[in-house]
Amino acid sequence: MGLSPTELATAVAAIGALGTAAFGLVDATKALWGGVSRSGFEFISRFLNLVAPNDKGIPHGSAVTSSAIRETLMGSWLNGASPSDFKSTAKSLIKLRLNSETAPDLARCTGVDAEILSSVAAILDSGKALTQEQLNVYGRFDLLLSTMIDRAYQRADQRYRNNCKAFACVLAITLAEIAAWSLYVSAPEYRDGATFLFAFIAGLLATPFAPVAKDLASSIGTAAKAIQAAKGKP
Repeated sequence: MGLSPTELATAVAAIGALGTAAFGLVDATKALWGGVSRSGFEFISRFLNLVAPNDKGIPHGSAVTSSAIRETLMGSWLNGASPSDFKSTAKSLIKLRLNSETAPDLARCTGVDAEILSSVAAILDSGKALTQEQLNVYGRFDLLLSTMIDRAYQRADQRYRNNCKAFACVLAITLAEIAAWSLYVSAPEYRDGATFLFAFIAGLLATPFAPVAKDLASSIGTAAKAIQAAKGKP
């Protein structure tokens, strides 16, 4: 037996609500040591391992030690800082590490001249003006550092989003199957395998439907009314 437009719209809205509930449960895992929000940060950690492999020349307990930077960025990541703020913070902290001892590692990562970058670090500490050559190297260093941060962030964000969607999909299917089991044991008309199959399909569709469920349900109802009007039916 087919569904009427109203029933179809109601089903779409219900599936979307299931997806919204699943995403809500995923978000609630943040209370468990960060939960799914920790996903993707490994790409940021790899970036930090490249640009801050050690703390040579960095005062102990400083806010720019590798461990301190990692903790700062982890906090921003878990709290959902905007991409621009996150990247700006990461870039500022890495540049504050620049000194004559860290310059070789930073130069190696970014592909600029290590000797000139070391001289830049020394001049920045003294407050003197940079030469044109030093400005060029420092400018390339700044640009390449920004590129590295952006690459790490984009990959981390993609991993986080994909894991959230996958986790939400699993939760939606689980919730749908629990509902199917409840119907199976309480209502004779639902005691067949199709009940669990429909529940699985509903759970599978829940996460992609969640953001557009209301609009989709409304569109179905509007389209049905338009077709009825075109055929001259009430």
